[in-house]
Amino acid sequence: MRLTYKAALSCMLFFCLVGTIWAQDASIKIGQNEIGLNQYFTITVQVENDRLKQYSDFPNIDGFIKRGTSSSTTTNYVNGRMSSAQSIIQNYQATEQGTFLLKPFSMTINGKEVKSQGAQIKVGAAVQRQTRRNSFGRDPFEEIFGGRNQQQEFVDIDADAFVALSVDKSDVYVGEGFTATIAFYVAEANRAEMRFFDLANQITEMVKKIKPPGCWEENFSIDQISGDPVTIGGRSYTRYKIYQTAYYPLTEQDIEFPSVGLKMIKYKVAKNPSFFGRNRQEDYETFYSKPKKVTVSALPPHPLRDLVAVGNYRLSEEISTKSLNTGESFNYSFDIVGEGNISAIEPPTPKEQGGFDFYAPNVTQQVNRASGKVTGVKSFDFYAIPNEPGNYNLSDFFSWVFFNPSTDTYDTLKSRYQLFVDGESRKNLSIASNDLGDFYDQISLADNELESLNGNAWVTAVLNVLIFLILGFTAYLLFKKPA
Repeated sequence: MRLTYKAALSCMLFFCLVGTIWAQDASIKIGQNEIGLNQYFTITVQVENDRLKQYSDFPNIDGFIKRGTSSSTTTNYVNGRMSSAQSIIQNYQATEQGTFLLKPFSMTINGKEVKSQGAQIKVGAAVQRQTRRNSFGRDPFEEIFGGRNQQQEFVDIDADAFVALSVDKSDVYVGEGFTATIAFYVAEANRAEMRFFDLANQITEMVKKIKPPGCWEENFSIDQISGDPVTIGGRSYTRYKIYQTAYYPLTEQDIEFPSVGLKMIKYKVAKNPSFFGRNRQEDYETFYSKPKKVTVSALPPHPLRDLVAVGNYRLSEEISTKSLNTGESFNYSFDIVGEGNISAIEPPTPKEQGGFDFYAPNVTQQVNRASGKVTGVKSFDFYAIPNEPGNYNLSDFFSWVFFNPSTDTYDTLKSRYQLFVDGESRKNLSIASNDLGDFYDQISLADNELESLNGNAWVTAVLNVLIFLILGFTAYLLFKKPA
């Protein structure tokens, strides 16, 4: 009967202290503004009676470094009505002692702009950590019912949660991308209270351990960790993605991901909870993923097997004009759009068939990383001048071969444009445009009248006399007897 009176009295006092139930609301809360050098300053984003779906970046603070985030969810039932709150906590580590200013700032939370007045933060010397007591120093109900000197006992609650490293494909070709994700899953029926701990450093160590050699990587850069509901084996879970990236193997070597561990703060609960006493104790638990393997196969035989891109692509093209004269320029844009390793796509090379002068293209690209896929577009903008009149199919000049893993076949993107060129041939003009030197430059200035060689007979006679003199002197030197 003693425990019944105690519980009844505790509940009555609890209901008196709880105020009205707040409607759905979003807020920003500033943590303690006087801390030690070894303590975190915190900014908390909280949403009441709704799920925290989206929030903008936390502000940067001069003199502080961001040290990861943690999340928490609380649910209360008061007078038969439920209220809940979901929070994301950003931790800041001071780099030195002193007084720092957090300027007023605003954040967008679930599409709503929420403002904060900021704060002045004082950072002192490192403090010695002590076991914290409640503000009353004791549980008054334990005093009333004779349990004042009884030491609280805490028990561990099994966590209905796990960490998993998953891939969207278990078999890929060389050059074909697959997405690897590390996520923490918490069952809807979970009763253990947990939160993330030193997540930034843990993720760094995980990446070092799992990153395979010989792969191109496209990181999805998860900056904000929020839960999304999923169903696994008929059970409801909340999934927290902590790392996601796309890998593109460049060799035939299979990829093996080892087991990785995620350390979480997990709270033990009081065996005999009381209203004013300490009802939980901080502890740690590490969750480990299972190893994973991805098999990598060579591309089917093809003359360009070692050169082609791998992915699911289509062609988008534009041309400045379809009809022009020889000597006039035009622009042609060959845009490769789709899913794959956009950054590694090489430009199409115009075939040398004469009739056109093609110049090196301007290259632009846009890469999108979303929903576990890497998509985008790579544009090649060519500048060209036709030299010969005629009707031309640009497919004779522009084509791009790739391997489509969805169909296990090689495919070719070809231009669909036709170009009509009018005017005179510029072949001779092209030859004349070459610089043949000073000798040919004088031809236009030379006299083209014919002259008789007989008019210079005296010159010929003089030259003949000189030749005979030279020959005679040479013979004298050859046959002269030595003295």
